Amino acid sequence: MSAGCLVLIFVSDSKVLTYTVFDSQSNASSGMGVAEHCKGTFLELQRKKAHRYVIFKIDEKKNQVVVEKTGSPAESYEDFTSALPENDCRYAVYDFDFVTSDNCQKSKIFFIAWSPESSRIRAKMLYATSKGRLRHDLDGVHYEIQATDSTEMELDVLRERVY
Repeated sequence: MSAGCLVLIFVSDSKVLTYTVFDSQSNASSGMGVAEHCKGTFLELQRKKAHRYVIFKIDEKKNQVVVEKTGSPAESYEDFTSALPENDCRYAVYDFDFVTSDNCQKSKIFFIAWSPESSRIRAKMLYATSKGRLRHDLDGVHYEIQATDSTEMELDVLRERVY
């Protein structure tokens, strides 16, 4: 096996599933490419505060990560979490506003890899192998959360990370 190859082996209900990802660039991440508009939409969130959140999904027909949904600056964290699918994986960035103990208004950007237990194994594999490339393109993320259920990304979890 070459250095640019990643093999994932999953065992589920006594079935062994093997998934091999070949990488033509030795230092690049494996998985899907990232659509150009993903970075632009992220920059709108980061610099212009045009969005509260951005949800990304893998478009298997295009072989790339694309923007699925954006949330307006007025949307709440509850709006964001309810926009994530219950049984499928997604990536997301969330612009978390908070007030420090010195009474200063601050903002930190969270990258959330949403991979619910109930999602398909194939989806979990695709999202696991494609995360690095997207994260690399989203320069300016402060914190990362890997969540398999809603309790792992509750608002209190974000608060604990920034304080």
